[in-house]
Amino acid sequence: MTATLPVFDEAPVSPAHRDGNVLRWLGAYTASMVGDSVYYMALAWAATRTGTASQTGLVLAVGSIPRAVLLLGGGVLADRLGPRRVVVASDTARCLVILALAGILLLTSPTVWMLVAVALVFGAVDALFLPAVGALPPRITAASQLARVQGMRGLAARTANVVGAPLGGAAVALGGPVLAFGAAGVLFAVSLPLLLAVRMRPLPEQDTAGPAGTARRELADGLRYICRHPLLGPVMLVVALSELGFVGPLNLGLILLSDERGWGASGMGWIVAAFGVGAGASALLLAVRGRAPRAGLTMCVTVLIGAVAVGALAYAPSLPLAAGVAVLIGLFAGLGGALCGALIQTAADPAYLGRVTSVSTLFTHALAPLSYPVTGAAVALWGTGPVFVTSAGTCAAGALTGLVLTPLRRAELPR
Repeated sequence: MTATLPVFDEAPVSPAHRDGNVLRWLGAYTASMVGDSVYYMALAWAATRTGTASQTGLVLAVGSIPRAVLLLGGGVLADRLGPRRVVVASDTARCLVILALAGILLLTSPTVWMLVAVALVFGAVDALFLPAVGALPPRITAASQLARVQGMRGLAARTANVVGAPLGGAAVALGGPVLAFGAAGVLFAVSLPLLLAVRMRPLPEQDTAGPAGTARRELADGLRYICRHPLLGPVMLVVALSELGFVGPLNLGLILLSDERGWGASGMGWIVAAFGVGAGASALLLAVRGRAPRAGLTMCVTVLIGAVAVGALAYAPSLPLAAGVAVLIGLFAGLGGALCGALIQTAADPAYLGRVTSVSTLFTHALAPLSYPVTGAAVALWGTGPVFVTSAGTCAAGALTGLVLTPLRRAELPR
């Protein structure tokens, strides 16, 4: 039997790409993501010019600590206060912190500990922003449009990657970190009126959330809800295994592979660009089509194909072939990830959307990067080939698990 997902609104709705409400949200999200890219560029440059190499690494890494620790709490807060309120508050905080830093740097030179403090604050705010922004789409459009929204969100993220780094670099070149931090703050400010103009759709009250309690109790309730849900539990298992398999090879592993093959930084850049082209194509496909038939099965199959491509990447005999394999990884992994997000948002009870999103975000933004040290040590011992194949096997195990579990394999998105 096909898994049944809740339908929040059966009335006719405009396609997401023609819906002004969705487009306002998309503009706000894009501005915020570009601001993120400019901020990280400015932070990296300021840290490099201020401290030693180890201190630069500390500045860039320290923000991940509060993000990992507070993410689940951010999901609880999004469910308590509503996702838009949390997104607006976090974007406001990021805007004020970054503009304040730019103002301080007009008067004095940056110090390592000043940058560490900003990175910690920014990471803590991110822990509130990420679950809330992931829980927002079901509140601005119908369930039938969520797959298209995921595609549009993917396009926005790719646009931010393409535009943000050059914009941050240009700002640093023209005015140093002061101008770059100022530009990031302005971009966060631009997102605020767009977010405030977004209309929220009322969602039906559900009787599964239970009485409100302490934050710890609500978090435990959310985790139990995920574990007991016939679809969300399997989806989270696929997310955890696939992210663990993808992240190490496609970040640190790719650097080591390019160095081992003599392709250098430019070669790695071509591979990363090829991956972005594939991921952008998958996002565009989903944004245009609006849904995928047999979404659960399609998600698992695309993740499985992407896993095979990850294993093949380490054995590509030339840079052009490696770039071609990277296109396939971006295409299939990107499509699988977007469908995964759409399934999570349509399957989750509205009362739990923030907490559910925080768990999936924890896997993608906090726990999976912990594989970097293991990946580096394994490559040093056995080389890139065996490590890429092992990572591909981990990712494939997630996809195969999803194929075995009937509720996920038969899950469909609302029409």
